[in-house]
Amino acid sequence: MQNEVSRPTSRTAAARGLRRRLPFAGLLAAVVAGIGLTHGHVFADEAHQVPPPVLDETAASAPASETVVLAGGCFWGVQGVFQHVKGVTSAVSGYTGGKQSSAEYETVSTGTTGHAESVRVTFDPHQISYGHILQIYFSVAHDPTELNRQGPDVGTQYRSTIFPSTPEQARLATAYIAQLSKAHVFSDKIVTTIEPDRTFYPAESYHQNYLTLHPDQPYIAINDIPKVDDLKKLFPTQYRDKPVLVKMAS
Repeated sequence: MQNEVSRPTSRTAAARGLRRRLPFAGLLAAVVAGIGLTHGHVFADEAHQVPPPVLDETAASAPASETVVLAGGCFWGVQGVFQHVKGVTSAVSGYTGGKQSSAEYETVSTGTTGHAESVRVTFDPHQISYGHILQIYFSVAHDPTELNRQGPDVGTQYRSTIFPSTPEQARLATAYIAQLSKAHVFSDKIVTTIEPDRTFYPAESYHQNYLTLHPDQPYIAINDIPKVDDLKKLFPTQYRDKPVLVKMAS
């Protein structure tokens, strides 16, 4: 399996690449030296637990299995969070929003394809509701107030977007965003978009299970492991220690 991912020489790729090359101590030294990485860029944002949705699906009316695609920055962290959620049966990293011909890492990284790095979350709605999937998404998986970026990653490929699989999912997501906005849960405006009728394309194998396979990699350790820790702290009854991993071809 490929341990390192080559990235184009864009601003976003350079920022993430720096975190990949430098050890943790080197990152801190880089910040002190003033090389352009602010405190907010280097350290993961503090989790913000949000209230559950007023409107949600009921288990009685839910199917045996349900899928929603969520985008919120680099897919490594979003996938890692949902792989630790009870009731989630699969969480696959991929690309959504653009054409099949451009659904590959180097092209998506240019920010010109319409794709977002995203995660297809399949879950048992009798164990965890769609609304609670969204609650975790807004609470610990990403910051829904950052427009076309998450932390150190900048570009439309890192936008906050819900790709619903049904009109009902779209309706409930819209209502939930309105609920959180009306309550001023976040100090800044929620910029999460809802984009229905988009096709999800799985990412390359070396992007799957990345958080689990590379927990000590600087980018993961600084930006993504804290998200899993926050999940455990804020949603203890929905956290599972053993992640559900993508099965890789041998």
